[in-house]
Amino acid sequence: MSTETPRQPSTRQVSCPRCRRVAVFDASNPWRPFCSERCRTVDLGAWATEAYRVSGPPAEDPDDLLPRPTARD
Repeated sequence: MSTETPRQPSTRQVSCPRCRRVAVFDASNPWRPFCSERCRTVDLGAWATEAYRVSGPPAEDPDDLLPRPTARD
């Protein structure tokens, strides 16, 4: 019979995307992947102020999608 104890999964640690400190990446960290609420909020603010942008083709202007009025005779 084996006397080995079952191995607990190791806690995954990642670098906080904002400050680069070590952050635990599991359910015990409510701010994951960030290390703290502050880092999470600062990052959200950067997205909200468009400091970060996702590259891609230019968005279409909604006015360009409307049909053009035609001249009535």
